[in-house]
Amino acid sequence: MRTKILVTGGAGYIGSHAVVELHQAGYQPIIVDDFSNSQESAVAGIEAILGTRVPLYTIDCANEEALRGVFQAEPGIAGVIHFAAFKAVNESVQKPLAYYRNNLDSLLVLLAVMPEFGVESIVFSSSCTVYGVPDKLPVTEATPTKKATSPYGATKQMAEDILTDVAAAGGPRTILLRYFNPIGAHPSAKIGELPLGVPQNLVPFITQTAAGIREKLTVYGTDYDTPDGSCVRDYIYVVDLAKAHVVAVRRLLEKKAADKVETFNVGTGRGNTVLEVVRTFEEVSGQKLNVELGPRRAGDVPAIYADATKAETVLGFKTEGTLAEALASAWKWQQALGK
Repeated sequence: MRTKILVTGGAGYIGSHAVVELHQAGYQPIIVDDFSNSQESAVAGIEAILGTRVPLYTIDCANEEALRGVFQAEPGIAGVIHFAAFKAVNESVQKPLAYYRNNLDSLLVLLAVMPEFGVESIVFSSSCTVYGVPDKLPVTEATPTKKATSPYGATKQMAEDILTDVAAAGGPRTILLRYFNPIGAHPSAKIGELPLGVPQNLVPFITQTAAGIREKLTVYGTDYDTPDGSCVRDYIYVVDLAKAHVVAVRRLLEKKAADKVETFNVGTGRGNTVLEVVRTFEEVSGQKLNVELGPRRAGDVPAIYADATKAETVLGFKTEGTLAEALASAWKWQQALGK
């Protein structure tokens, strides 16, 4: 009998890859998604990779009655991975209320329902945006969190505070995974990043430009204090990131966590500029991109990348995919999608 893990936002970009890795690791993922920021085709992709159906509940996590119904329909859920959230930094600056409402309400409802069914473990999808603009790099888990540069980042800071307070009051054992910048797609090219409308993230904009869907790629900001003036980020292959969730779930279920709340950076430990990513993509794909240099964008941090030592030494997790491999998988996924 497979151990059931509820995956909120399980049809999203990272969630879909985590569902695949969970199933392949011997767990039974249960997908909850309202498809407000994802597409049902992702579920078909998951099932094509796994060769089996995966339970799917099309509900809004902020709907307490509906979420309670999922736990009732799936007795024995042992843990939760909570992905469900809006996630675009720039969009959050334009639509702050939507981000606060969606990202916090879904977590509050989840934490209210879990104890009713004896669910005592949660892995939370957090973000390096909680560090704000760090004073020095790379950031460790002990790096002070500073004022977030966007409402999105603020919701992640608030969510971490909520989870920490609830855990201290007898709530679930919690692992906070602070992601850096996930990129790429599953090697099968059956699931990958599938933005609705104009992409908010760099790599799908790159691949859509290469495919002729977008006329040009705009690089926002070329005057930062970085090697080439463009922003620096820590780009992690999404399959590696998905595997980190399996490791975190196992740690919680086996009660190996040293504290009620543990925090881990999940990145490569390396920083790459936006222009380096563009050049690397051109090399692995053989496509020349139409690049336009533009002004800085609201909410962007000039540079951030991880110190991933704690994840390696405590979790036993280390990334494997290179930047070139991740970008090649993204291009393969784009070609599979077509125009």
